[in-house]
Amino acid sequence: MMEEEEEEEEDEESWLQLRPIEPLPSQCCGYGCKPCIFDIYYQELDRWEKARAKKDKSLLWRKKEELCLSELSQETFEAFRISAMEQLTDDTCQVRFEPPESRRLGLSPGQHLILQGTVNGLEIQRAYTPISYGNSEGYFEVLIKCYEKGLMSQHVKSWKVGDTAFWRGPFGGFPYKPNQKKQNPFNPVLSVPESQGLLLSWGLRDLQYGELLMLASGTGLAPMLPILKEITANEVDETFVTLVSCFRTFRGVYLKPLLEEQARYWNVRTVFVLSQEAALDTLPWSYQEKTHLGRLNQALVCQLVSSCRRKPFALVCGSPQFLQDMTSCLRGAGLTEDSYFLF
Repeated sequence: MMEEEEEEEEDEESWLQLRPIEPLPSQCCGYGCKPCIFDIYYQELDRWEKARAKKDKSLLWRKKEELCLSELSQETFEAFRISAMEQLTDDTCQVRFEPPESRRLGLSPGQHLILQGTVNGLEIQRAYTPISYGNSEGYFEVLIKCYEKGLMSQHVKSWKVGDTAFWRGPFGGFPYKPNQKKQNPFNPVLSVPESQGLLLSWGLRDLQYGELLMLASGTGLAPMLPILKEITANEVDETFVTLVSCFRTFRGVYLKPLLEEQARYWNVRTVFVLSQEAALDTLPWSYQEKTHLGRLNQALVCQLVSSCRRKPFALVCGSPQFLQDMTSCLRGAGLTEDSYFLF
């Protein structure tokens, strides 16, 4: 009898050791990741409870193997070596990260990762979207904008080549397929801003991408680039792209060589909106015809939509205020909520 009780206690202890650990509130980045780290925790907890009820620990391992779709982990932060850093503007840099072993990360276009940092003993997390092609082997690159009083900015400013950064993911993304016409289960519609960020509602959408109208503000350019590269790398993809990049000044435009290279493709045109430039004739002549001064407003959005060569589907990324403004402008231009996607 005593031996049976001891065996039961040992078995109970072994199950408790396998129980998922609930994340701390500080471990949630607040960016509305799907799944969130708490979504993953509750899924794991439900799986643990069912396996425990059946007294079958193999259910835990089998299910985890089935869910391992990427070589990255959505649950655990992995170490990546900083192999290159380039200062693009006064406040924005491009950073390349490499895993310990060369491998394909299997990122889908527009997916983001969560960066973990520690400043003055406080753990912080922020979301960043890689700008590198999804199938790049052995590395990924991100744009990081540093703010004077930003906690993550303090962490990033301390980096040097050879340091280690910790990432988990991927999350989100835009389900792009060449010449696509199908239901899209991942189209968020902007809702009311809350303290945790923008609320997103989700529903099925029937999409056909005759032309993608990409509206990006600053580092909002990041999720557009992998999608753009995927289109131009595919000779049979006949989707047109209009990429609209919003910056304060011409000097502050990121990645000019890359954007110029992409604009050479037959199905791509680039447009720049500069809010703090005084005159077009101060810009290089090759940029003057495709640049608008001022802000991206209702009139200009209507003009861009009407100038698209096919019926456009809009992708929007930028600050919360930019998302709200562009949602209003796109609706004013005649696009319905099933004709745009908000990153």
